[in-house]
Amino acid sequence: MNFPPTNLTHFHSDILQQTTLGKLCGQEELFRSRYQVLRMLGRGGFGVTFLAKDMYLPGLPLCVIKQLCPKFRDALSWETACERFEREAKTLSKLGRHSQIPMLLDYFVIDGEFYLVQEYVRGSTLARQVRRFSAMSEAQVRVFLCQMLPVLHYIHQEKVIHRDIKPHNIIQCQDDGRLVLIDFGAVKEKIVEVDDTAVNMSTNFIGTMGFAPPEQFSLHPVYASDIYALGVTCIYLLTGKNPLDLGSDPLAGEIIWRDRVEVSDPLAQIINKMVKVSLDERYLSASAVMRAIYKEWPQVDLAEYLAFQPPVDNYLADNQEESSSEEYIPPVVRMAQAIREWKSRLEAKRQQHQSQSNQSQFSDSE
Repeated sequence: MNFPPTNLTHFHSDILQQTTLGKLCGQEELFRSRYQVLRMLGRGGFGVTFLAKDMYLPGLPLCVIKQLCPKFRDALSWETACERFEREAKTLSKLGRHSQIPMLLDYFVIDGEFYLVQEYVRGSTLARQVRRFSAMSEAQVRVFLCQMLPVLHYIHQEKVIHRDIKPHNIIQCQDDGRLVLIDFGAVKEKIVEVDDTAVNMSTNFIGTMGFAPPEQFSLHPVYASDIYALGVTCIYLLTGKNPLDLGSDPLAGEIIWRDRVEVSDPLAQIINKMVKVSLDERYLSASAVMRAIYKEWPQVDLAEYLAFQPPVDNYLADNQEESSSEEYIPPVVRMAQAIREWKSRLEAKRQQHQSQSNQSQFSDSE
């Protein structure tokens, strides 16, 4: 979301004044002599995110810079945090090889603050789509699961727990319609463990109220914690309601949602098992959920629902405020342009070299 300088709340004004990136926002001065900071994208309990332009690369591609702001009281805590940051950043870099996870482009530490530079995914979050275009159909949610569960299976195979799956952290890419999972909590959790200001459970907790399962609140997340959050996300997509606004069973503590939407028993049973409070009753892996889905709905039955896009006109209107003043160029097009420019420069150099060689030969002959 763009916050015009003339219409800032005190909250956002403080962020822009107190953070390094905020002070550079909209200025000509470059961050690290490379990134032009354009605007703030959002703020969480552990840092702030900005949209920037990489002035070093051909095509000046957009990127996302996340500034993490932990505080430490002694050198040992600082050194431990740096080691963990580097280790977890390398893990994020490896995960970014997947097409549905943003690529990590760079990471560094400046003046006690940690920075991640990631690929910018042009699109709209599922939370925003639901707010804008209403809840999704059962068929769309089935396809959503079929697209997201393999991503979950992939990150769990890499021994990573996302910790903060929710509609706000899933973007539908405007270029090709794929769903992209953003904002991994791994780096934040590893650093907050040695943050000297994090003295209680509520500060150490990484996740979102309503979407995180009980074991995550006790600071013992497991792979099935992501399954729970994905199940709650399905409920949000079907009902259009935040889980905190829905009732819960006073005995089992499970979300009451079936009375809010018409949905088939097979899908309801799968979602209910995903959001079981007890780990003994919940699906423990993404592959287990996938087997249950494909047993009920073979892949061929989903062929007509391979993508779920909001109406094109509404979608474009919804994203106008996210557009920069310059035309957006998709990554594939930028790469093609860069290759053509490189070939053009190479050909120009070749012709120049040939011309100089011919002139030299002409001079020798005289």
